[in-house]
Amino acid sequence: MTEPNYSADPAADVDIDIRSLPKVSLHDHLDGGLRPGTIIELAAEAGHQLPSTDPVALGEWFRESADSGSLVRYLETFDHTVAVMQTKEGLHRVAKEFVEDLADDGVVYGEVRWAPEQHLTKGLTLDEAVEAVQAGLEAGVDSVEASGRPIQVGQLITAMRHADRGQEIAELALRHRDKGAVGFDIAGAEDGFPPYRFKDAFTYLAENQFPVTIHAGEAAGLDSIVDALVSGRALRLGHGVRIAEDIQVDFSPNEENDADLGLVTLGRVAAWVRDRGIALECSPSSNLQTGATAPFGEGIENHPFDLLYQTGFKVTINADNRLMSGVTLSDEYELLVETFDYDLDDLLEITLNAAEAAFLPLEEREALVEFIAEGFRAYQG
Repeated sequence: MTEPNYSADPAADVDIDIRSLPKVSLHDHLDGGLRPGTIIELAAEAGHQLPSTDPVALGEWFRESADSGSLVRYLETFDHTVAVMQTKEGLHRVAKEFVEDLADDGVVYGEVRWAPEQHLTKGLTLDEAVEAVQAGLEAGVDSVEASGRPIQVGQLITAMRHADRGQEIAELALRHRDKGAVGFDIAGAEDGFPPYRFKDAFTYLAENQFPVTIHAGEAAGLDSIVDALVSGRALRLGHGVRIAEDIQVDFSPNEENDADLGLVTLGRVAAWVRDRGIALECSPSSNLQTGATAPFGEGIENHPFDLLYQTGFKVTINADNRLMSGVTLSDEYELLVETFDYDLDDLLEITLNAAEAAFLPLEEREALVEFIAEGFRAYQG
């Protein structure tokens, strides 16, 4: 795809109002983006007990519980959000507010991932659950567009890795492919539940030309990524940050300016992912919280995002779970700007990475790319 001809003035990058920039969200979980006040109200209706009934305190509880360095502990926080998303009304409200919150953060295209199989305890069928979420998403889009802002969203239908419903959920996704579903995912505990457990479902999806993104390279390493590519035929990798384990950087002194020069060598897996433009759905704050970046050191400065970006990987920025991490997508952009000194050109390139990796027809992706570039041009003035 040819990118629009656009170059930002570095002087314009001093104070970037990131929230006003058009953004793309590829990795954002529906059950990880609820408003604390909504959880409290829905929990009262459902008779579900929460750690707190104060919105501020409840939000802090989610963030503290998620900030443990363990993916397993991180996932435990979803017990409370999933519990209040078991009815048509609950799913509709959460989905509608989800879209409104994305739009308020400047997102113009978002893919919303969630696992319908986790929302059946009150008697909904899988199809009824998907329909309830789709109705909520459409209501959210209508609300946003009524305020004069554009947004487009799609569902990523997700199967849980520890369950054995992969084929059933794949068939569910295909039943809704022209009614809001744009792709398929597997999520949950990555380590110990490899993609090949769902290889028949992935083959079925490939036979029906339905796109797949897979959580890989977060709690497990290169083997998980390879399995996602081979068994899952993944077109994108959810997080994927541990692909950096297949990159070697050798430093040598630079006599001209006393700075070290880094010679980067890609292993076969890393080269395959980079050279074929397989997008990485990186989520900086979440990656720190779950320990995904622990092999590379502590702190955001050791997140391999910049290494991957500088070496040509199709990196994208995502929030993952806004409630648990206590962030918005704009916050994640800002975090990387502050850490790696990115300018407006960098943010445009990364945003276009996401637009080009969206599970949309080519013509719609091209239109999205142009819309985003125009938005950055308008920001520059």
